[in-house]
Amino acid sequence: MPDHPLRIGTRKSVMALAQTDEVARLLRSAHPGLDVEIIKFETRGDQDQTSKLLRHGGKGGAFVAEIRAAMHAGELQAAMHSLKDVPGNEETPGLVIAATLPRDAANDSLVLRPGLSLENLRAARGRGFKIGTNAVRRAAYLRRLFPDVEIIHYRGAADTRIAKLDRGDRQKLPGGGEVGPADALVMARSGLERIGMTSRIAHDFSVHEMLPSVGQGIVAVECVENDWLTRGHLAKIENASSRLCAEAEREVLWVLNGHCNSPIAGHATISGNDMTLMASVLDETGQRFIEASRTAAAGRPRELGRAIGLELLDKGAAEIIARNRPEEL
Repeated sequence: MPDHPLRIGTRKSVMALAQTDEVARLLRSAHPGLDVEIIKFETRGDQDQTSKLLRHGGKGGAFVAEIRAAMHAGELQAAMHSLKDVPGNEETPGLVIAATLPRDAANDSLVLRPGLSLENLRAARGRGFKIGTNAVRRAAYLRRLFPDVEIIHYRGAADTRIAKLDRGDRQKLPGGGEVGPADALVMARSGLERIGMTSRIAHDFSVHEMLPSVGQGIVAVECVENDWLTRGHLAKIENASSRLCAEAEREVLWVLNGHCNSPIAGHATISGNDMTLMASVLDETGQRFIEASRTAAAGRPRELGRAIGLELLDKGAAEIIARNRPEEL
């Protein structure tokens, strides 16, 4: 074993630290005696919880860029990411995703303000019920599912968002002003599981109600491409099924050249030797909706992802993505 620790970079949020603790636990189990050190970063997306992520270059710029820079500088040997936060439509020269952990729940969940129930939501009918989210994809699906509900911009780490919801805080807007308070939030179930708050879930959306973000529920560990020692350590905690699903889903992003403002969703599942991949593209209003689904050999995930991406393009995905591409920050 090396006499220096394997340093893993991560965000300071409760959820990110829980995910990184799991990576460290798996590494220590696979390599007894390995010294694993967790290095915490407060990224631009964590410091600014008002602006839309586009201002920081999307999720990649907001949550990934600084940690990647530290790897390139030799300050870290690896970095933990939620795969859904890693851009899929751009190259990452010199870096490689060396491990994907077993996938957690991929679906989204509804969290309600204390004192409210699903009956309040169902009875909203234009009475001012507000659901908070920062994800364009979630907002688009919510507008399809609940056309009488107001969708408002809502930022923050998972635990922070719930605390704001419970206090009835208003959310500051990027251009000034405020919205809210929110009556409900839509969050990844996997994140709620990581921070021990599944008791707050009022409803689990099925993947047919709200198709997840590409890579949602998968923890990815990245390292420098030519750091073979670290890659060898990380190979021992790799989950083959997660890798196959991630490659299929991210190939859709690559083909569509999606950006951080694109309401693109994708989810792959494996049964025996087969993989089924579903993907969709929605406009921000939720009124225009195209989808594609295919089943093929699980061992050729990129081919399946490419076929789905091309099918979506044939159905008009490029127009929707271009229309949602903002001209200004």
